Amino acid sequence: MAQIPHFPIPVTGASAPGAGASARPKPIHESPWHPRWLLAAPHRLGFLAAAVMMAVSALWWGTALWAQAAGLSVTWAVPPSAAHALVMSQSFMPLFMVGFLFTAGPRWLGLPEVHTRTLLIPVTVFILGWVIALTGFHAHRFIASLGLMGVAWAWSTLVLHFWRLVRLSRAGDKLHATWVAISCAVGALVLWGAALTTAMEWTNALRSLIQFGIWCFLASTFAVVSHRMLPFFTVSALPMLDAWHPLWLLWALLGLLWLQAPLAALEIWLWPWPSVMRWAQAALELPAAILLIWLAIRWGLMQSMRIRLLAMLHVALVWLGLAFGLAAISHALMALTEGEMSLGLAPTHALTMGYLGGTMLAMTTRVASGHSGRPLAADNPVWVMYWLLHAATLARVVAALWPAATLVLVLVTSLVWATVCVGWAVRYGNWFGRVRRDGKPG
Repeated sequence: MAQIPHFPIPVTGASAPGAGASARPKPIHESPWHPRWLLAAPHRLGFLAAAVMMAVSALWWGTALWAQAAGLSVTWAVPPSAAHALVMSQSFMPLFMVGFLFTAGPRWLGLPEVHTRTLLIPVTVFILGWVIALTGFHAHRFIASLGLMGVAWAWSTLVLHFWRLVRLSRAGDKLHATWVAISCAVGALVLWGAALTTAMEWTNALRSLIQFGIWCFLASTFAVVSHRMLPFFTVSALPMLDAWHPLWLLWALLGLLWLQAPLAALEIWLWPWPSVMRWAQAALELPAAILLIWLAIRWGLMQSMRIRLLAMLHVALVWLGLAFGLAAISHALMALTEGEMSLGLAPTHALTMGYLGGTMLAMTTRVASGHSGRPLAADNPVWVMYWLLHAATLARVVAALWPAATLVLVLVTSLVWATVCVGWAVRYGNWFGRVRRDGKPG
């Protein structure tokens, strides 16, 4: 098994053993917020852009849901379910990846830090593209397509930048970085395809692309990062555990995730599926669910619960196992009832809100805290936000299982989700434009 370098996590708030107080950087007072500090490190620019887009998308979708519930007419130029899936999966999560990958990526690859100015234009175009696309979703599909083209160009530029880092690296192990680059390249293809299919009103093709974007881009990237980082975060905080992460596990995770995309896409085109296919899906997904729940326990789920920031990553991983478990039950129900009964969108939201959303909040909070000179810990505000996110996920899953309460639960979910998104954006966005508290650069 290839050895991955272990970068110890610095302990904040205490001197290193044998070091005097003078060895620590002198703390400084909170500086005024200024946009120039967004260029001090890639995570600052990427995370702030992502936080703004996350808050905007949550408010946009929540407003649409509440307006509809109030009996107001909302004009759509693109099917709302497709627009919702595209925005919630491809608008803010790639920007969080920008902040993480161009901060951690060079370290993985043994390269110098990336200059944030090289990311400024594509990140700006990415945001402007989504502003145009959101407008077009209600005004005209060609406007939406134009915005998506801008988003696709911006993301393609960022992906090529990361690919250049991978090619330049002479590190002995580039497996994880390479797979992240491959997954991100799939995301670029999905966005270009979304621009085309939106303009041509090829709704089924758009829905199929969204599935590839969720499974082969987002979930794949998150799984690769989880495989590399989660065991080492755990062993750094809990030395009694081991950083167990064999390569066969990475291949198993990628295989399971990448197989789900074509199956989900085919389901859009070939409906209804014969019962034998549903049983085959369930037979694949149930062992996957067991493997993932076992993996969360093997990686130290129970031991991590006394360390909040670590627990945030482990609990999020449980949702990935639950997503596969819910999918297995749903497909078994469809096999038994010839497609009449299922769990609806419960598995999808367990994956996107629970696993992707929970992991995103945990990872970005960790980076934001450590790289702002603050203690590497989850304080009360983010701890509350984190569990509100899981409450929103649970409400949305139950909404799919309880038709009589679907409307109420979906509206509650939108409020709680928007509260988390806006709250995180305001709190941490306030950090990204200020000097580090410990006086260090970055």
